[in-house]
Amino acid sequence: MYGSDKVNDEVASERTAFRRTEKKYKLYYDQDSKSSKKKKRPKQVDLSEVLDFKTISESYDENGDLPPGIVAFQCGFDRPVFRLQNCPGFSFIPGALGIEEQCRWIKEGLTSFPQPPNRTNHNAMYGPIHDLFIAAKERKVLVEDENTHTSLDSGSNACVSNEHSYKWKFCEEHVVSSRGKTCKSISASALLRKLRWSTLGLQFDWSKRNYNASLPHNKIPDALCQLAKRLAAPAMPMGEEFHPEAAIVNYFGLGDMLGGHLDDMEADWSKPIVSMSLGCKAIFLLGGKSREDPPLAMFLRSGDVVLMAGEARECFHGVPRIFTDEENAEITPLELHLSQENDFLKYIRTSRININIRQVF
Repeated sequence: MYGSDKVNDEVASERTAFRRTEKKYKLYYDQDSKSSKKKKRPKQVDLSEVLDFKTISESYDENGDLPPGIVAFQCGFDRPVFRLQNCPGFSFIPGALGIEEQCRWIKEGLTSFPQPPNRTNHNAMYGPIHDLFIAAKERKVLVEDENTHTSLDSGSNACVSNEHSYKWKFCEEHVVSSRGKTCKSISASALLRKLRWSTLGLQFDWSKRNYNASLPHNKIPDALCQLAKRLAAPAMPMGEEFHPEAAIVNYFGLGDMLGGHLDDMEADWSKPIVSMSLGCKAIFLLGGKSREDPPLAMFLRSGDVVLMAGEARECFHGVPRIFTDEENAEITPLELHLSQENDFLKYIRTSRININIRQVF
């Protein structure tokens, strides 16, 4: 009674080893800074137990040393691929993507990947949204149109129609101001910051938790397919080739996290998920087949690639934290390379993009 069962379920969830580790690394603020008008101060987190494959790789290159439980393979890359002895099917390739590749996929991730017919988390509320990044750059506002078939400003070109959505259109700020407070609106820049996911190739139906081949979709861009095939090779069964059919792109901002979960909707778990990290550094948790198994924490930096195949596909995993402060974000090479492209630079300084490419069938 009085919701006691729900409370007990929540308490039980808090007690799992995975959840406790999530809370250990999650972003919290000092109590005295919450009510202050000054800038909030993040609580200090003990990172001494977080596995750092960058340091491991540097040590291995220098003297061949590896920590217990980690093995290295040369798989046709210009760098070693690291594996965990107690988690078959998991591979970590530090710095797998060069700086130019990283910048390319950051730009694609913000401009082309959220484009219809690719679905995003905004579809449920606003329908398909075209050219969101450009609209944010031009400081436009998405406005609910009371008259679904006429322009908001018939005397000018101030509004840009969202051709597949009759209710919402991008407009110039002055048009929204002239309509007063009764006009429902949201700035394109706010929508960009609230972008959480987009789907490429075969579209994933989040409500039914399956791939819906009947939804309109384009094939994954060929350049991304070829990259994924090359990166997937170390985790593929002998003599087989990876066939990218779908991808989920996750967007993280300050305080965002991805709770512990399994990626279990693909037909053949012997084929890897290819996970590419771009932007600010993050902590990745790799657990076991139960939430009660204590997870291993490791850093993910821009350019790192993780492969999860076979038994690793049965392991809970998640991202409890990204680092957006100047000291810990570790994106200086990106900043230098994007120095002349301020809009991309402004976004990635406080964000992380993760591209997960899958073979569905």
